[in-house]
Amino acid sequence: MEYSLLGPTDLKVSKICLGTMTFGEQNTEAEGFEQMDYAVEQGVNFFDAAEMYSIPPRPETQGSTERIIGSWMKTRRNRDKVIIATKIVGPSPAFLHIRNPLHINREQIFQAIEGSLQRLQTDYVDLYQIHWPERHNNRFGQRGYVHRPDDPWEDNLLEVLQAMDDLIKAGKIRYWGLSNETPWGLMRFIYLAKTHGLAHCVSIQNPYSLLNRTFEIGLAEIALREQSGLLAYSPLAFGTLSGKYLRHTATPDARLNRFHQYTRYNSPQAQEAIARYVNIAEAHGLSSAQMALAFVNSRPFVTSNIIGATTMEQLRENIGSIQLNLPAAVLKEIETVHSAIPDPAP
Repeated sequence: MEYSLLGPTDLKVSKICLGTMTFGEQNTEAEGFEQMDYAVEQGVNFFDAAEMYSIPPRPETQGSTERIIGSWMKTRRNRDKVIIATKIVGPSPAFLHIRNPLHINREQIFQAIEGSLQRLQTDYVDLYQIHWPERHNNRFGQRGYVHRPDDPWEDNLLEVLQAMDDLIKAGKIRYWGLSNETPWGLMRFIYLAKTHGLAHCVSIQNPYSLLNRTFEIGLAEIALREQSGLLAYSPLAFGTLSGKYLRHTATPDARLNRFHQYTRYNSPQAQEAIARYVNIAEAHGLSSAQMALAFVNSRPFVTSNIIGATTMEQLRENIGSIQLNLPAAVLKEIETVHSAIPDPAP
């Protein structure tokens, strides 16, 4: 396993992070335990969760992922051996069962962390993240920022920063980060933290894959120069880059076969790009999934690559991507496809 420093800290996180949003929906507690045991054996020390998980979100399963992780840590007695990241949910009518009203402010940050700590059965979280901003920006699947003059959001980012700083001082979290954020949002938080002497944003968790490299446009330079590295999520684009949907080998339990509401990767452009990337892997005798993950692993602005799996076979293949260094010829062919079909699934 390879390791990266989390932002400007001395905390070393594994280059492969285990995403756990399937725990409690597509994976049982026993299967979650098996995945976490194997991941740790392979040198993975970094797990990512959220208060809204499992996915797809339902009131009946909300918080199940954190509860499974908490039970595993209690059973294995290994809290000090793993680095746990979780998130406070962003405002959305779909999540009012979590808190109502739902905002990203001091009161709700403090309320949310207490719920996560209880479910995780721990006194602290290593990395606490804002799942998505309260203001309207480039939400899931939206290519760019669309300005809304009627957006009711008021700039309370300093309040959010002060709340995170106070949680760090109280020992409830070690570091904090962002997710699904824009260049403006990340730089605004960095500026305010520097101006007011508050805790730095150590990471940003955004989508990044062969089908979505929009992070490179405005955020990659910030991530490198400001030490707020990318925690890349959806690196296999809901499993499409493994080629299993293209080859019609996906099982009925596969995510996109079970949950038809996830359509981000269904466009003709995305399907064409997937086919071309799968062809590159096959021509070079590579696993399509491992090629896609190895590409993400190789990017200098990536702190950790958040992989997920519903089967142990998938998990072994995904973690094994850390051993693959892509040849120059493969990287060149990947860039050719990217130039022809840039970012077909933002």
